[in-house]
Amino acid sequence: MSLHTSHPRSAPRVIVLSGPTAVGKTTVVKKLRAAHPELWISVSTTTRPARPREIDGEHYHFVDDPTFDKMIEQGEFLEWAVVHKRARYGTPRGPMERALANGDSVLLEIDLQGARQVRETIPDALFVFLAPPSWDELVRRLVGRGTETEAERERRLATAREELAAEAEFDVTLVNTDVETVCEELVALMRTPHLTSPEA
Repeated sequence: MSLHTSHPRSAPRVIVLSGPTAVGKTTVVKKLRAAHPELWISVSTTTRPARPREIDGEHYHFVDDPTFDKMIEQGEFLEWAVVHKRARYGTPRGPMERALANGDSVLLEIDLQGARQVRETIPDALFVFLAPPSWDELVRRLVGRGTETEAERERRLATAREELAAEAEFDVTLVNTDVETVCEELVALMRTPHLTSPEA
């Protein structure tokens, strides 16, 4: 008779945060980084130009198209996608794998296309949809930030309609009425142990 009793063991979690354009994902992550520097949050790579006040390596890793192509060829991305029919965005695989191996839960802030790719490779990740309080509020936020041309705003709004329709694909929905509340809810999710089957 064995004296060893198997119990579920806790493991670091992969939290995937996604949602429509202009819903406030970047704002939430910025607040989360400032309030909880101990949390591991992925920094995406993109081919789009940096916006005013964006810092390379902090907000995004900004690269040119040939560099992005090389990273794809070398299998460096967990996922990557063309967003708004223009720039490419990708999640570097190596830093995330090292964080998980170190026992840290990780937060990936990515678009809907990327979230669907991650579901194929990490099906037991927790998928969180960040929703706006209303469609009118989403439009107000997009127009209000003033960083896009009229044509780009129209592209983003068209994309947002498609992204909102995908909410049912996610495990949890957080409504971004208050950034601090959303941050607290994300911290709670990251700190909740993810139970896995015991090792044989």
